[in-house]
Amino acid sequence: MAKIPASLVKELRDKTGISIMECKKALEACEGDIDKAIEWLRKKGLEMAKKRQGRSTNEGIIDSYIHAGGRIGVLLELACETDFVARTEDFKKLAHELCLQIAAMAPQAIRPEDLPKEVVEKEKEIYREQMKDKPKDKLEKIIEGKLKKFYKEVCLLHQPYFRDEKQTVADLIKSVIAKVGENIEVKRFVRFEVGES
Repeated sequence: MAKIPASLVKELRDKTGISIMECKKALEACEGDIDKAIEWLRKKGLEMAKKRQGRSTNEGIIDSYIHAGGRIGVLLELACETDFVARTEDFKKLAHELCLQIAAMAPQAIRPEDLPKEVVEKEKEIYREQMKDKPKDKLEKIIEGKLKKFYKEVCLLHQPYFRDEKQTVADLIKSVIAKVGENIEVKRFVRFEVGES
């Protein structure tokens, strides 16, 4: 393989924000094809994110967002492993993007496990009523499919990211984990809307 030009490494770094060494490795592995290198880095980043899950996240920031007109407000606690990462622009930008996501998409919980059991049971009850004339052996699979769709609407990590619906909010967080090299976790959020009880 020919030597990878520094300009190509710089272009990949500008597109991904990942270290020069990692960009060079990716371009070498993909024979200088920048699109393949981006995909290679994404796969490697997801592997890194999986390894970092479960690591303690005791540092972080509280971020807020007030929507124009002052009718919607969000408070978010985003956690990471060290205060060094908590002060980085990538981490702060992620926190702000998550606040915007919460303001725009109004999730009820971070993940499905955080939803009250009665809310999930009520949804299942509604689906059973809607599908009562379907064969019993297929009913549970249909309900499971409908629940997945419901989670995409009401669970922050399952929602499509409002700026790029091809990725979920969880994917967005994993991409930042890959970039900063630490576990990141949404600890809690609250969304206020004028007139909402």
